[in-house]
Amino acid sequence: MPINDQQPGIIFITGGARSGKSRYAQDLALQLSSSPTYVATARQWDGDFQQRIKRHQDDRDERWTSVEQEKYISQLDLNDKVAVIDCVTLWLTNFFIDNKYDIDLCLAECKLEIQQLLEQTGTFIIISNEIGMGVHAETDIGRKFTDLQGWVNQYIAAEAHKVVFMVSGIPMVIKNVNNQ
Repeated sequence: MPINDQQPGIIFITGGARSGKSRYAQDLALQLSSSPTYVATARQWDGDFQQRIKRHQDDRDERWTSVEQEKYISQLDLNDKVAVIDCVTLWLTNFFIDNKYDIDLCLAECKLEIQQLLEQTGTFIIISNEIGMGVHAETDIGRKFTDLQGWVNQYIAAEAHKVVFMVSGIPMVIKNVNNQ
């Protein structure tokens, strides 16, 4: 397992919507590499979402290599790179819809993707929305997705050598193998 941010492995950043996760991840990536990679998992569902994607793209300058990969992030060659993977929520949504809301299949595929990603020697800064801090979903599909994301977040956090929880733009390190 990695012992610091400079070595391969996962740095997991979680928190609520608009908590500063992406900004923190991008700043960290630029501290670790002069040419990081940004892996975008979003699908452009509508005009509003296209504007959100554009805003994220505008945050990155020529130092970044941007890659769009909706699902199979482990197929990217990220060996020896610092990569921001943004974000688990959108990544899971793609699996969830494509697998017709079968959470068992989605969970298995997502765990396999993370395991295969960790076979590479990169540093992966993975961003996710935290689950369980708001209103419970009213629909069966919404509750299934909440369960799926909660389980995947727990899995990634367990595999990570560092976990950061963002609150109003302030990073709080809640796991760091250097402190154990």
